Amino acid sequence: MTSSRFRLAAVIALGCALVLLTMYTTHPQSSQEAARLHKLFKEEWEYTLRENPVFASTLGDRRYNDRWPDVSLAPIERRHQHNRRVLQKLATIQYEALSEADKLNYTLFKKKYEMEVEGHQYRWYLLPLNQREGIQLADELAGALRFTTIKDYEDWIARLRAFPTYMDQTIALMREGIKMGMVHPKVIMERVRRQIAAQIVDDPAESPFFKPFTHFPETIPADVRQRLIAEARRAIGEDVVPAFRTFQKFFLTEYLPACSDRVGIWQLPRGKEMYAFRARLFTTTNLTPEEIHQIGRREVQRIRAEMEKIIDRVHFNGTFEEFLDFLRTDPRFYYKDPQDLLLAYRALCKQIDPTLVKLFGKLPRMPYGVEPIPETIAPDTTTAYYRPPAADGSRAGTYFVNLYKPEVRPKYEMEALSIHEAVPGHHLQIALAMELGELPEFRRYTGYTAFTEGWGLYSESLGEELGFYRDPYSKFGQLTYQMWRAVRLVVDTGMHYYGWTRQQAIDFFKAQAAKTEQDIINEIDRYIAWPGQALAYKIGEMKIKELRTRAERELGERFDIRAFHDVVLGSGAVPLDVLEANVQAWIARMKRP
Repeated sequence: MTSSRFRLAAVIALGCALVLLTMYTTHPQSSQEAARLHKLFKEEWEYTLRENPVFASTLGDRRYNDRWPDVSLAPIERRHQHNRRVLQKLATIQYEALSEADKLNYTLFKKKYEMEVEGHQYRWYLLPLNQREGIQLADELAGALRFTTIKDYEDWIARLRAFPTYMDQTIALMREGIKMGMVHPKVIMERVRRQIAAQIVDDPAESPFFKPFTHFPETIPADVRQRLIAEARRAIGEDVVPAFRTFQKFFLTEYLPACSDRVGIWQLPRGKEMYAFRARLFTTTNLTPEEIHQIGRREVQRIRAEMEKIIDRVHFNGTFEEFLDFLRTDPRFYYKDPQDLLLAYRALCKQIDPTLVKLFGKLPRMPYGVEPIPETIAPDTTTAYYRPPAADGSRAGTYFVNLYKPEVRPKYEMEALSIHEAVPGHHLQIALAMELGELPEFRRYTGYTAFTEGWGLYSESLGEELGFYRDPYSKFGQLTYQMWRAVRLVVDTGMHYYGWTRQQAIDFFKAQAAKTEQDIINEIDRYIAWPGQALAYKIGEMKIKELRTRAERELGERFDIRAFHDVVLGSGAVPLDVLEANVQAWIARMKRP
């Protein structure tokens, strides 16, 4: 799973996507219309960075490192009106005068803004935080920043000083959410209580926001270090901690009591309509919640049959449920020490890296590392996630692994998980996209969940071709991850569209997959917090597998798996129908004598 970033989606006409990677080798800037189009791209990218300074910082752009976003209602409405004007500007550019490559850029840009404008009406911005993201975890931003100059530290102190305003705006949003009936369910917001409490410290040096000041480069003189430390302590003690005390009081006395005991956005204003929109947003298809639910049920049955074969292979005498219990409880499948688990993840990734040349013609230049998930959020988050590298090359990609309670982190899942989150999954795909310098920034640094997560799940299926899943339990682990994503289609639509209870979703998950109860509960609560996001994985993976099968069938001996993967990844993250058109065009070219 990728860490939080722009959620973009589109439903693109198939015919406008017949573009091969070779078409992107140059930007035809000769025509006036192409120049106007790329000027608009540049202007809007700069606007995006100004309005989203945290996003800019994570990309490595230091210009806005001294500020937080303005999340008050008036600027949110201003940005919405700005998006509408962007579409009006775009409409003045003559589409037919553009090259094929720029027609695709135009279409993707247009649908990005159309989806943002359409989504504004549902007021999801009134839910600015949950157990996975939000202002109560804002200190995590420091881990993505460079601290190499005095200004880097002074910018962080400026952010600390500005924190009360950011908090006041967040509280105002949440109060408006209470007023409008836009609140998260109580069961997930209860998890936030502990995260807020962790930010309230007596000694500013114990604050997570102070972490950058525990290490300095040698180029910063000792007297300057002492000044920066003193200023940081004052800012945390005078601004950050008091802001969290105010937030804690609001959260406990106003927000939590207003939260519903039920789960699912069906109960929010226009909830079912909003969920149908989010299903389109995250899958980049026109599939309805009903259709997705049925796809999930069919996939659960198919994968269950594959899992039964593994159970027979290991000669287990017992029922399917008993086998799952055996996997969850037998100590041979778990590490006792968190550091042993971390070392095992790192060693596994070193084994995967050199195998990639078997299946890929082009690999990213940017490396990645394996790090623990921060202790403050580890109990409330999933098994792992990936953070992309900085756009300027100052920070590598990071595969974060959960070391909390290693006794619930099965060894048999580690191969599939690492292949998904690191390589050839998220890191390989996202780092390659960022290196496509001929594409506009909005395509290189943002993406489509159906593509990125679909690719991550598809990558898991490549494990055997890379020489992994040799142990039947690891193969069962891979099938468990397949089942996990199929179950998502059922339980996500179940809770948010059909009105399932949280316990119904947990029970369905437990009956189908060998994931531990800790993981299952955290996963279900994640789906509650992010309606529709979990639908993207299986829908995207199924499309990539369908396209590979089609290419193998039509090309026969001409099929080259390395070339196929290079085509799939060569245009960056795109909607699924654009991906289909790109692959179909490649197949047609390969068929030519």
